Amino acid sequence: MTASADTGNTTELMAGPDAVLFDMDGVITDTASAHAGAWQRLFNEFLNARAERLGDPFEPFDPLREYRQFVDGKPRMDGVRSFLESRGIELAYGHQDDAPDLETVCGLGNRKDQYFNAWLEENQVIVYPGTLTLLEDLRAAGIKIAVFSASRNAETVLRYAGVLDRFDAKVDGVDAAELGLPGKPDPAMLLEAARRLDADPERSVVVEDAIAGVAAGARGGFGLVIGVARGDYADDLKAAGADMVVHDLSETCFTRGEGLKVKTLANLPSVWDRQDEIHQRMAGKALAVFLDYDGTLTPIVKDHTKALLAEDMRAAIAALASTCAVIIVSGRDLTRLQELVGLDHLWYAGSHGFDIAGPQASGIHLQQGTEFLSELDKVEHALQERLVDIKDHSVERKRFSIAVHYRQVADDNVSELRPIIDRTLDEHPLLRLGYGKKVFEIRPDIEWNKGAAVLWLLQRLGGEHPGLTPVYVGDDITDEDAFQVLAGRGLCIAVRHEESRQSAADYTVADTRDVKRLLDMLTALANSTATGQEAQP
Repeated sequence: MTASADTGNTTELMAGPDAVLFDMDGVITDTASAHAGAWQRLFNEFLNARAERLGDPFEPFDPLREYRQFVDGKPRMDGVRSFLESRGIELAYGHQDDAPDLETVCGLGNRKDQYFNAWLEENQVIVYPGTLTLLEDLRAAGIKIAVFSASRNAETVLRYAGVLDRFDAKVDGVDAAELGLPGKPDPAMLLEAARRLDADPERSVVVEDAIAGVAAGARGGFGLVIGVARGDYADDLKAAGADMVVHDLSETCFTRGEGLKVKTLANLPSVWDRQDEIHQRMAGKALAVFLDYDGTLTPIVKDHTKALLAEDMRAAIAALASTCAVIIVSGRDLTRLQELVGLDHLWYAGSHGFDIAGPQASGIHLQQGTEFLSELDKVEHALQERLVDIKDHSVERKRFSIAVHYRQVADDNVSELRPIIDRTLDEHPLLRLGYGKKVFEIRPDIEWNKGAAVLWLLQRLGGEHPGLTPVYVGDDITDEDAFQVLAGRGLCIAVRHEESRQSAADYTVADTRDVKRLLDMLTALANSTATGQEAQP
């Protein structure tokens, strides 16, 4: 087995599992955040009322740390009790049918259920594209699949999501109550799912995003436990017993020949080895091509201000844009990005998609996060002062983000940067930290990134050109957000630069010179669609 450079995960996981067991919230459906929000609303109401009644200070529920540690993946009443115990609060357990306004464990649990069901009535349940792709590949290979969930609403959620019929077995909160199964981290629910599939746990895979669920998989003796860390808690999942951790299941793939494996930049196929396959996939399709800037259209340079676009690359982009929609997506500030590329008829998404503009004179402009600008101002000033003694760093302010570059900082000094940034962000909780190549990115703490921007752009472009097939080319960690939302749809191509990190991409090219060659190929493909003539690989 081969270890991936950034995580220590093995790339070859299991050649032919008997079965794969999927948790629901946060693995199959994008409902974990809705649960976290319902828990936050419940506990903050309860804690605030209690603080006022007792004259104590109000300490709000942490929807990240406390949600993961005390309630995520557990049966509802167990979650209530676990959190209250962590705060030293004792309440009567009550009865399962307690009214939601009663201050009992069951009453609070039923109020949380009320809040979550209200969310279900008002929102669409989204299935993660990478999970859907893996489900389809497993089903096509005849691998048995089960879904498990502590939620009593699991069947409703799966039906709303349109995937209930994708599973050979289901074990949820209703089943657990009827069978008297203890909740996670006890493995009883997972073992019941394996039993219903007639699968040997030692030859089966568990996929979980909750610490309690990962621990259940490890305790149950399952052959492989995959943790899905959609936030910054991969180490917690590994500590709980995950054999490997991915950010999204689009970083995995399953084929009959190779079995289940994690995709890395080192083992993904090259575009040039799969030209016939790509031509077949793209034949006759109208394209929307998304291109990262630094490291994709220009080489990575020590001084980010000197990453200038070569004239032959500019010409290649212009030629492509004459045949299809081209969008430049970058962490750079929008105005600077437009200046660097210098082509008026393109779309641009600056600041990781927070600032989007259509072609010149189109009048199209979208901005996300304007309400955070004053907070970014404060953090920028604080970092300018606090990092003054760290030589060769660079604080780059963009309209909707702050980049702290450390490519030229001595290795001994890099470790001093992160604690200063963490301390500063602790003082400004409306912002969050992201990562790029030799750069820390500080952005508004909202659900918006390159992936969200790409989906908005596809919807906007699709109104004018229905049926567009996306192609995304990028080299950065931030481009993985786009790769993940486009899983199973179009082409995702990563620029390797001799890296071997995990990736949700489909194919790779070697470097920016290879990108130029790729743009020429895409131009030929787009031309063939326009003229009705077949492009030659």
